[in-house]
Amino acid sequence: MTKTNQRQLPGSAGSDPCVRPANEHGVRPASAHGVRHLCQTLSLIFTLTGIALALPAAAQDRTVTLLQQLTDTPGPPGFEEPIRKVMVDAMKPFAASITFDGLGSIIATQGTQGPRIMVDAHMDELGGMIRRVTPRGLLTMQMLGGWLDQALVDQRWIIIGANGPVRAVTGIRDVHVVPADERTRVYPRDSLFLDVGASTEAEVAAMGIGPGDPVVPDSPFTVMNGTGNYLAKGWDDRVGCGVIVEAMRRLATLPHPNQILWTITTQEEIGLRGAESAAALVKPALAIAIEGGITGDVFPGRPEETQVKLGAGPGIFLYDSSALPNRKLTQLIRQTAAEKKLPLQTDVVQGYGDDSAEIQRSNGGVPTVNMVVPIRYTHAHNGIMNRRDFDQMVDLLVGLLQKLDAAAVDKIRDFTP
Repeated sequence: MTKTNQRQLPGSAGSDPCVRPANEHGVRPASAHGVRHLCQTLSLIFTLTGIALALPAAAQDRTVTLLQQLTDTPGPPGFEEPIRKVMVDAMKPFAASITFDGLGSIIATQGTQGPRIMVDAHMDELGGMIRRVTPRGLLTMQMLGGWLDQALVDQRWIIIGANGPVRAVTGIRDVHVVPADERTRVYPRDSLFLDVGASTEAEVAAMGIGPGDPVVPDSPFTVMNGTGNYLAKGWDDRVGCGVIVEAMRRLATLPHPNQILWTITTQEEIGLRGAESAAALVKPALAIAIEGGITGDVFPGRPEETQVKLGAGPGIFLYDSSALPNRKLTQLIRQTAAEKKLPLQTDVVQGYGDDSAEIQRSNGGVPTVNMVVPIRYTHAHNGIMNRRDFDQMVDLLVGLLQKLDAAAVDKIRDFTP
């Protein structure tokens, strides 16, 4: 999602230990008998003790692998090339066609008859870009998206430069020299510098980085201590991207009475820009945005901010600062969830904007809704998603799309008194 308010619209593959690496001439030496025997023994042990555990988890492993790839891949607004390739590769096996709009959003299709249903998620994540390099070899950063200043200090970052990724940290003033009355203050973003270990501008240039290069959080995907909760950057909105891939996988072999236009948009975090251009091309009869929601289950005493809990199921927004959903569409979602015995959370939130706001105002008006997978700690380096919430969102979305035939869409679009 993008941060907004009521008056403002934003605007590696592993290696085989049984195969010896090639030498500098590209020649791979033959494996020794002892190494071959050891690998055969290990293979037998793994087969006897591990395969029974591995097979039941195959589907889960596939989804975990997908979510890890989606969240670990960089792609701040305007620099979506890496995540665009990941999404195209993931969607291609299930799509009849894949095209792009002029801002780089992906439009993949399934089905050739029935109403045009747009299902949207955005591929860009919160990040930044290098503004300038100082004579001391420090760098300043233009933030891209709605960051909190207190989330920026003493964090690790990755700069995507001409020579590849460069590690950086936003430094922090040492506690031993900070006056007592300043120790609880928030450092404004304009006072922060990226430290890449360089001491001169020339050293920074030699690393292949400079003004305009994109910056993303350095926060790798982690399964949290064997639980069903996953820690990563970029759940907003890589979680929506993952839901779309898994829903496409299912609907590639299930009937649906419509044309689905799966739309993965760009530049949502800096003004819902990709949704505006994509909706103009898609011209949907109805649209569904899939986003990361906001949870209120960690910091108590603020029930009016958000009502959603992690692990309590997918949700829908009844209101946010950028959009109001279509009431008939939200009722159909409630009905679908009840029929499938899926939990459904509802939320009313401030300071939030999403692609449905632009889509609903396009093409003379489009009925829309924002469906969310709850996320803790959005718009920061480290967010948490619950796997059950994700799976149930896929179930709900697939069930909803199977209901959206011409009669259902016409009823939703009928405003006759």
